[in-house]
Amino acid sequence: MIYHHLKKGTFSQRLNRFVAEVYLNGQKERVHVKNTGRLRELLLQGAEVILEESHQPNRKTKYSLIAVKKDGRWVNIDSQAPNAVAYEAIREGRIAELKQIQLLKKEVKYHDSRFDFYFETKSEKGFIEVKGVTLEKNGIALFPDAPTSRGTKHIWELVKAGKEGYKGILLFIIQMEGCRCFAPNRYTDPDFADALVQASRHGVEILAYETKVSSCGMDIGRKIPVELTNQRHGNQKSDH
Repeated sequence: MIYHHLKKGTFSQRLNRFVAEVYLNGQKERVHVKNTGRLRELLLQGAEVILEESHQPNRKTKYSLIAVKKDGRWVNIDSQAPNAVAYEAIREGRIAELKQIQLLKKEVKYHDSRFDFYFETKSEKGFIEVKGVTLEKNGIALFPDAPTSRGTKHIWELVKAGKEGYKGILLFIIQMEGCRCFAPNRYTDPDFADALVQASRHGVEILAYETKVSSCGMDIGRKIPVELTNQRHGNQKSDH
């Protein structure tokens, strides 16, 4: 996916979940943050950021913050980007495990949940739930960066769908390059981590793909290993 009307700035401070202050051309500008997660390891004073200019006249902010540079690489923080990248990659057959998909629908309701995608192949039907990952610690991509009861609910709904004959897939889109593996962030949300382990045992397929993030967009990258039961990930105080 490609962004348009981009500018670079310098991060100053986050005012609340939705608004931050950024220096743009030497002037302080209030901008929309396209991610309600904590992002504490990314949104640091002085960090280089990328802003997307909006041309909607009724918006309170003129720009949206979509990416932050950390340790010399761009990290996309746009919470809508993972679904867009996943949809594009699946449609183009660039995720090896999902190449057989013949029908793909967005935002499909199932019982009390709404999954990101419904799919069909010649032999099966199923659901795909996409999670964007922005937290990295010591080369490990971690999710979530804050407790997520909604995310845990989605996992159990995928397990339930599996018992009713559907294929369940949980796809973690790592919004950066260079991580050596993905793991659930047990320190931040042990319930999510436990649910993920149980889901894997019940047949839910768990995939993690990194992305190639540039100053103008994000594209699907390579598959990285998923580590579910290594407890050393659970002791990393990455967001406290």
